[in-house]
Amino acid sequence: MELNYWAIIIATILQFIFGAIWYGPIFGQLWGRMHGFDKLSKEVQQAMMKKMAPLYVTQLVVTLMTSLVFAIISSGLPAEWNLFGLAMLAWIGLVVPTQVSAVIFGGTEPKWVVKKIAVAAMAALGCLEILAACLYFIN
Repeated sequence: MELNYWAIIIATILQFIFGAIWYGPIFGQLWGRMHGFDKLSKEVQQAMMKKMAPLYVTQLVVTLMTSLVFAIISSGLPAEWNLFGLAMLAWIGLVVPTQVSAVIFGGTEPKWVVKKIAVAAMAALGCLEILAACLYFIN
């Protein structure tokens, strides 16, 4: 099994950037409302933001883990397997059910369930397809 570690590292970084954009400028306000951040004072919000560094490091580590595991799995498949299709299969069969369970049993207000599943699941799909693209195109 031969892995392209540069592709794994680049994929991890690009997924992290994608997530920052997805949960920032694109869906940040909606995500904040879903979690009640909009009801907090500016001071509390700023204090929370100052404590985010360990969470970002944790996210970077688990994104690296996802990239590495996907690369290991895909490296063991026949060459005719489509990495983009594999990413879609992993998403629909593994990620979506996990996201749905986390949302419906995670204390999400009923009015946010569908939107929260959609935002989180589509972010995960974007990340997996970025990962597939990096593994496919970076030699």
